Order: sequence, then C-alpha cells, then structure tokens
Amino acid sequence: MKNFSALLSFALLFAGLNVVVLTARAQSGATIKGNVTNAATQEPQTYSTIVLLQLPDSTATGSTMTDEAGAYSFGNVMPGKYSIKALMVGFAPAHSAAFEVKQQAIQVPAIPMLEKANALQEVVVKGQRPALEQLADRLVLNVEQLNTAGDNSLEVLKKAPGVRLDKDDNIIFRGSSSVNVMINGKVTYMSGSELQSYLKSLPASAVSKVELIANPPASFDAAGTAGIINIQLKRDETLGMNGTANVGLGYGRYEKVNGGLNLNYNTGKVSLFTRVSTGHYNSFNLLTLKRNINDSLYNQGNYWHPITKTYNLAAGADYFISKKHTLGIMAKSYSSPENTLTTSNSVNYDTEGNAFGSLDMQNPKKSGSDNYSLNLNYKFDISAGRSLSFDADYVRFSRYADETFTNTFYDATGEATEAPDQLRSYTGAEANIRSLKTDYVHSFGEGYKAEAGLKASWVSNDSDIKFEEQQEQGWVENEKRTNSFEYNETIQAAYLSLSRQFSEKLSMKAGIRAEHTTADGYSLTAKVVDQDYVQFFPSFFVSYSANDDNRFSASYSRRISRPSYSSLNPFTFFSDPYTALEGNPFLEPSFSNSLQASYTYKNFQLLSISYLESNNFVTSVIEQNDETKVSISRPENLSQATNLSLSSGGSLPVTNWWSSDLQLSGSYGSVKTPVNGNAYNQEQFSWSASMEQHFTLPKAYKVQFSGYYSSPSIEGLYNTQANYQFDLGVKKTIWNDKATISLKLSDIFDSSHSRATLKYNNVDMYWQNQWESRRLNLNFNYKFGSSKVKAARNRRTGTAEEEGRL
Repeated sequence: MKNFSALLSFALLFAGLNVVVLTARAQSGATIKGNVTNAATQEPQTYSTIVLLQLPDSTATGSTMTDEAGAYSFGNVMPGKYSIKALMVGFAPAHSAAFEVKQQAIQVPAIPMLEKANALQEVVVKGQRPALEQLADRLVLNVEQLNTAGDNSLEVLKKAPGVRLDKDDNIIFRGSSSVNVMINGKVTYMSGSELQSYLKSLPASAVSKVELIANPPASFDAAGTAGIINIQLKRDETLGMNGTANVGLGYGRYEKVNGGLNLNYNTGKVSLFTRVSTGHYNSFNLLTLKRNINDSLYNQGNYWHPITKTYNLAAGADYFISKKHTLGIMAKSYSSPENTLTTSNSVNYDTEGNAFGSLDMQNPKKSGSDNYSLNLNYKFDISAGRSLSFDADYVRFSRYADETFTNTFYDATGEATEAPDQLRSYTGAEANIRSLKTDYVHSFGEGYKAEAGLKASWVSNDSDIKFEEQQEQGWVENEKRTNSFEYNETIQAAYLSLSRQFSEKLSMKAGIRAEHTTADGYSLTAKVVDQDYVQFFPSFFVSYSANDDNRFSASYSRRISRPSYSSLNPFTFFSDPYTALEGNPFLEPSFSNSLQASYTYKNFQLLSISYLESNNFVTSVIEQNDETKVSISRPENLSQATNLSLSSGGSLPVTNWWSSDLQLSGSYGSVKTPVNGNAYNQEQFSWSASMEQHFTLPKAYKVQFSGYYSSPSIEGLYNTQANYQFDLGVKKTIWNDKATISLKLSDIFDSSHSRATLKYNNVDMYWQNQWESRRLNLNFNYKFGSSKVKAARNRRTGTAEEEGRL
C-alpha cells in the first residue's frame, strides 16, 4: 500500500509537470540582439562575454560571445524582464538597461565598455563588500572580509549569525543540531565527529563565504530540520592560469601547521581545477564531569591529547562540448590519521567530602577515516531560461579505531585494590553511497519559471567491533561487547516548483517534494531496523521590494531529519569504565515546520523573526545505573522542541576607515517531552551578541577586533551556561596586493569553554569542556598566475542528504 501511495504521488507530481511543460511549449520565445563597443574608440568590442540576466534576482539564463562586428544574439527567450551584462579582461563589467521580453524581437541599445583604468575611481568609491549580506532567500557571511588567520572552517561557522557549537562541538543552527552542512552546494558526507574533524582540517583561508538558508526550496533534499549551511570555498572567477598558495603556523599549548594550494586552468574547451591542503594539529581537550549519585560525588577529569594529520584533495574538469552542452567530472579525497592518548582520573567522594576511592585510566588509540567521492555531471542549456542536467555520484567512506584500555582502581589510602584491568578493541566501518539525479528548469509566460527533478540514492553501511579482555589464559573475546551491524537504505524523491515574477517588486515561489524511504538493518543476531514510509515537503517563498533600500521576505518549509548512520549502530563505546556512548537502531526520523520573515534596509537586517517546531526530535538521553555508577548516553526520539527567535544585524560604515558588523538576537526555547516515563518541561529565554570591528590604517594595514557573547540556553535536555570570546588581529597586503600576511590572537582571555548541566530523574551532572581556544596564529597567502581563463563550474551533486549522515 505504501509503495502504491509513493508511485501515485510521483505520478501526480509529474502529471502536473507535463501540463506546465505543454503549456510552455505552446508559447514561442523571442530573439534578443545587440552589440558592444569600446567606449574610448567607439570600435566594436570583439569576443567579449555576454550574459543574459533574468530580473530581479539577476539569474544568468544564457551566455554567448560577440563576433568580429561586436554583435551578439539570444534565440527563443521566454517572456520576462531581463538585462545584458558584458565582460572582458581589462575592462570593467558593463550592463544594459532593463527591458521586457514578450513575443516580439528585442534590439538592445549598444553597450559601451570602459577600460579598467577608467573605472578605478568608481571601484574605490564603492568600497569593500560587507561582512554580512542579506539576500532574498539567505544570509551570507563574507569570510574574506574577516581576519581568520589560524582558524579552521568549524571556527568560522561560530562567526555566522544564529550558529554556535554545543559542548561536543556539534553545530547548532536556529537552536537545533539538525542542520544540513554543504560544501559548494554538495553535502559533506559526514556528521558528528567525522564532520567536525573534516571542518577542523579545512583552513579558513580556503573559505569564501558561508550561506545560511533557513528554508531551502524543493530542489534541495528535505534533510535538516533547521535548514542548510552552505560553505563556499574560494574559486577565482578571473581568466588564465591562476591560483593561490597559503601556509599557516599556530601555537596554543601545542604546535599547529597547515598549508594549501589552489589552481585553475582553462584552454577554452577544457577547464581544470585542483585544490590540495594538508595539516599537522597537536592539540588537547579537557573534559571535567561531576556526577551526583545518591549521596556520593564522582569527579572525573578526562584529558584527550590527539595528534592529527589531514590530507585533502579535490580535482575536476569541465569539457565544453558546445555552447549548449557541458560535461564535467569531479573527484575528492580526504584522509585523517590520528594518534591519541586519553588519560582519565576519577575520584569518588562521600557526603562529607572525603575521598573513598579513585580510578586511573590509560587509553592509547590509533584511528583514522578516509573519504573518496566521484561525481559525473552533464548540463544541456536548451535555450535562455531552459536547462536540463544529470548527476551521477559514488562515495566511499571508511573509518577504523584500534585502542587499548588499562584501568587501575585505588582505595581511600591510594593503594591499588587489584591488578590493573586491561581491555582492547578494534572497530571498523565502511559506507557506500550511489546516487542518480536529474533537474529541469523551464522559464515561460509572463515571468513564470518551473523546476522539476528526480533523485534516487542507495546506501549500504557495514560496521564491526571486536572487544577483548586480558585474562590468565590470554586475550579473551567479550561476547557482550563484540558485535556487527549492517544497514541498507533507499530513498526515491521527486519535486516540482513554480515561481512567478509579478513585477520588479514582487516575486513568489512554491514547491512540493515527495520522498519515499525504505531501510533495513541487522545486528549480529536480529533484524533491528525495518522502515518504509512516504512523506511530502511543501515550501513557499515571497519577496517584496518597496524600493532599492527596503526589502521584505517570508518563507515556510516542512523538513525531515533522518538519524545518522552511526547513531543507528547499536554498539557501546566506553570512554572510561563509568561513561559510555551507545547507538539506537530503533530511532525514527523527526520532522519540523519552519517559518521565517525579515525586513532589510540597505543590506542591514533590521528585523528577522524565525519559528522552528521539531517533532519526534532526536537528542542524547543519559541512563544512569546507581549501583554500577555507569552512565550510558543514547540517542532517543523525544516529543517536541520549539524555538522562537528575533534578530537584527548587518554592516554599518562608521567612517571611511572604520566599519562595524553587528548582530543581536534573542530566542525563546522550549522542550516538552516524557523522558524514561517521567514528564520533562524546560523553557529558557536566551540572547547572543556579536561584533566585528574593521579599521583600515595607512600603508595597507588592517586591524580587526571581534567578540561574541552567548547567554545560558537550552540544548536538548542540557542547560548550557554563558560563553564569550574576544579576538584581535592585524593583516597587511604586500607585493602589489598579491600577498597577505595575517597575525591573530584568538580568545584573548581564554574564556571560550563549554559548560552545561543536566538534571532529570536520577541524573544530576555538570560538564565543562576546555580546548586550545587561545592561540597565536601567523598566516601567509599568495595569489599568482594570469587572469585569462574563467574558473571551474560550481555544481551540486546528488548525494546531498546521505553524505551528511555518515
């Protein structure tokens, strides 16, 4: 019955699409012609690039080049409002006036192009791009305007409005950890600790911007109840063989070194790019955990000292078969071997504060993860406003951990009570993802645009753990902890959306996405996962611009958050004899309804209102055994969490040498759910503020002072305490602006520690997490090469949601 329902849903969607397409075919497009001249000589501007932009959002719907007479033309252009943009090396970009296409041919007035020397004064007046930009459907953080010397990509995210990290470095957006993180429009294939490790290995110098999309349209996967965070990496948009090289040194308690190279090359028919980076990170993490159990206090200190090496490589090529046909290939790899020594000391106290026992643990560990992916892409630009694209993806992800544990128990006098307890384990996991998707875009009528697509993905995940104990006869397998888990999942999706540009001021878009999911999972002894469901995800957007300075927008979407593959794994991982993590193969997906409205004045977001309601949401629940003193953290589905927030912020020019980026937000969070059979109701108002001050000094020096503050808030069942940090940096450009030297002191007062409390049923805990937040970093970045070849394409692969759940 469910399969029939899914099939019927898809049939209805594409029946609607066929009606739209047939209607569009009944209308013929118009022809647009024009020419480009040299403003100084009045001669034809030959072989310049011409881009057809659809208004009001300036979406590129077609491109061509001028001929020997400086002329260009576009055929079969659908009705709507357009403008022409002319580009050529050595000249400033030039635009035509806006014009409206109906059924008749359009002759665009000649477009004069100025050499860059004549346009330099205009560029200086405009100034630099602000750190924060409010667009119609997303908020953009322009990372290149910040001093991020020594930072990694995870630390960059903390600078984005509405984004913070929880006590375990999980990303929180709009008060929820269910957010889909993408790189250049492609999902990262990782979540949890794997995603954290990858983002920490990616230097901030490689990041161009961070896009925050609270309500993505139907063309995106429905995953991520809080929305999408898209990290755009730097990609030079000029022409020629060009690139950037960077190297960074840092020191907190230990040393850090990183470096990278980014290259672009284009022969006209083939465009190539490659990006490689590597790093050595010697760091630490100190977790203090206090647990009140009956009348006793268990005070634990876990010191985690990892030495990590990272290797990132991405390469791709686009083959321009003709003006309408493009074929592309892209490959990526990521490897992260790590040697870690974890030591733990736990001291137990009675009600009078007297120690009555303790535990010391030594846990050396060798681990690592490897990620390989391949994308094949084909795009057919049928005509202006019409395109068809196909993507095929394959991803392979693997990780391993080989570790030993030596636990020594002591009495109140400090004498060992018995011989040390010795254990060892080996864990291996492998995931394979295959995906196919196709997308079609069709502009027609008076400002209409239809989008539709299909996607299918297949996931297989296989994990094993072998656990052994040292006994008199040698190493003996622990059957209770040794296990295997196999998980398979198929998702079939279809979407249809329709947008209408009613005028230069008003535009609307609505879409519907259907996803059919089947999944099964097997542990060593039984089938523990069996799911088959169909869900629909509507979305709606409206934007109104009263004038160039005032913009209003509103959006709604329904979204889903499927459990990560690792959280479904039923294995139990002990960090010490009293503390463990365990998966839950019976987790179900959670769903959310999201609303957002904003008012922007001159690129300053005066007010943004956001409401997020998550049902059946997943969070960590600790089950504590008062007799054994063991606490096991396990993900569970809880009833409902809501978050209502208001925010305001943007860029303010104070003087011609001082600019300020400010953000202020307040939110009301609520969690209402039963936990282990008892009611749990928690409400909290919280607020946060951040600022980035930019000072431009003589001789190409720039100074930046930044800081943020977060008040106490709710994260699942945890109550987090206040957190703040201040940074100071300076940078200088040298060698005719081709090189930049940056120096930065992060967390001046060493204040960025995560603290949280957890109280329900018999659980009463306090956490404090401390790391090398205070660091001094020196970075050098160099741009080289010519500027004659355009950069490689940016495209979104088909394994978006699946990659984010590894």
